[in-house]
Amino acid sequence: MNKQIREPAVAGLFYPADRLSCDDEVTSLLAANNVDSETGKPKALIVPHAGYVYSGAVAARAYNKIKPFAQKIKRVVVLGPSHRVPLSGLAVSSADCFRTPLGEVMLDRDSISELVQMPEVKEFDLAHQYEHSLEVHLPFLQKTIGEFLLIPVVVGECSPEIVADLLDRFWQQDDTLIVVSTDLSHFRDYDSARIVDARTSDAIKERQYHLNGEQACGCYALNGLLLEASRANNTVSCIQLVNSGDTAGDKERVVGYGAYEIH
Repeated sequence: MNKQIREPAVAGLFYPADRLSCDDEVTSLLAANNVDSETGKPKALIVPHAGYVYSGAVAARAYNKIKPFAQKIKRVVVLGPSHRVPLSGLAVSSADCFRTPLGEVMLDRDSISELVQMPEVKEFDLAHQYEHSLEVHLPFLQKTIGEFLLIPVVVGECSPEIVADLLDRFWQQDDTLIVVSTDLSHFRDYDSARIVDARTSDAIKERQYHLNGEQACGCYALNGLLLEASRANNTVSCIQLVNSGDTAGDKERVVGYGAYEIH
């Protein structure tokens, strides 16, 4: 039987398309944004999903948090918003693997088969075909963890409880990392964005799970994560908070980027 592969959609746009350049860029970003991991292995990360020139340094700071614990992580659940297709509920993929310039990442088909038994979860490949919010994280995960099984979930409009119930299946599994993919505010001027994003960042750290799309484009996945963290009484801490005006863009219309860890 032929292996079903989800090909990269934004290689060459959001990050380099050839193996050597992609490897070099991710390696350089990780090396330039090293952080301590004194807090121990995170249960979950919140990481932005823009092009690497914009948010790659922020993402690298988050992924450096898991690098010392790479051998303990066997599975990664990545949840991100749908930018291309209207979506209600949660969409998983029928693929056997997701390909990046760094190689193939195998999907955890057994776990995905169980997830589709949930009434709000469906197999919907179109939601994955062109979606960048999950894809851009994979090279970072490949460079920090190495081999792992992937559960990619595109999150559409749904309640925090639906996402939290899915996450609860993995929350106590020590070999599983959860990554929620989201940027913060979009297209405000630099000073306004800093004010709005600071308030959003405080809400995230306080595990407030009723954020909206003006605060975070991945609000549905993020709210579910914060509800699950609240249920488990986990701590949420900020790794870095910037915007595109601090990285590679002008200050007229910026996008906010925040990285967080949950223990």
